[in-house]
Amino acid sequence: MYPALKAHHKEAIENLVREYRNDQRFHAIIIGGSVAKQCARDDSDVDFMIIATEEEFKLRKSKGDLFINRTDLCNYPSGFVDGKIIDLHYLNQVAEKGNEPSRAAFDGAFIAYSRIKGLEQILNRIPVYPEKERNERLKSFYCMAFIQNWLMGEAERHGTLYTRSRAASQLSLYAGRLILAHNRILFPYHKWFVHYLEKCGDKPSGFIERMNRLLKEPTSKNAGVLFQSIRDFRDWGISDHEAYMWFMTKMEWSWMHGTTALEDL
Repeated sequence: MYPALKAHHKEAIENLVREYRNDQRFHAIIIGGSVAKQCARDDSDVDFMIIATEEEFKLRKSKGDLFINRTDLCNYPSGFVDGKIIDLHYLNQVAEKGNEPSRAAFDGAFIAYSRIKGLEQILNRIPVYPEKERNERLKSFYCMAFIQNWLMGEAERHGTLYTRSRAASQLSLYAGRLILAHNRILFPYHKWFVHYLEKCGDKPSGFIERMNRLLKEPTSKNAGVLFQSIRDFRDWGISDHEAYMWFMTKMEWSWMHGTTALEDL
C-alpha cells in the first residue's frame, strides 16, 4: 500500500510500475525523494530506485547507463520520473556500512513492487542512525563549529569575502550536523538539510533563524550568536583548548594518518 500521495504522483508511480513490472531485467522499484518523505510540491518529480538483476546491473554499469529519466509516464506539468539503477548487493552494502546521506535517501522510502523475498526487512535496516559513531561525531561537529566561528573573526579582520562566506556556510553546516546527531537524525546531504533540522525536537530556540541570518549576513556577530546558541544549549564536554587540539591533530594533520579530513569527506 502506498502512503498518502498527491493523485498525480500516485498515477505516475502506477504508470512506472506498469512499465517495468514484467521486465525480467528488474526485480523491484523503490520510491524515494520528496514523494516518499511526504513533502513533495505539486511539480515535484518522482524519485525511484529500480533493482536490476546482477547481469543487467553489470551491463548498465559498464556502459555508464545507470539512470532512467522519463517524462512520458507523468501527466502533470513539468512532471518526470527520475530513477537510479541499483542491485541487491548495493542495498545490503548500504544497510551494512552506508554513510548518513546514503541511509537518509531511504528515509520514508516504500516499495512500489517487488519480486524479492525479504526486501522490506533490508530496507528497514537502512535509515538507522549509526549509534556507535555518534559520540565521535558529536565531538567532531562541535570542534568544527568552534573553529569556523573563530575563522569568521579572522576573515572579518582581514576583509576576505570568500573566507567569510565559507566560514558562514561551514559553521551553519557543522552546528546543524551537531544538532542532527544530538537528535539521532541522519544527515540527508544539503538539499534536505534544513528540512531535517526542522524535524529536530531538541535544539536551541531560534536555531534555524540564527543560521539563516548568518548565511544572509556573514559577520562575526551573527556567527558568534549562532555558535553561542549551541555552546549554551548543553555541556558538550569539550574545552576550547581541546577544540583547537582536535582541529590540529584531526584536520591539519590528517594527511599524516592517511585519513581524509572531515571537511573533505
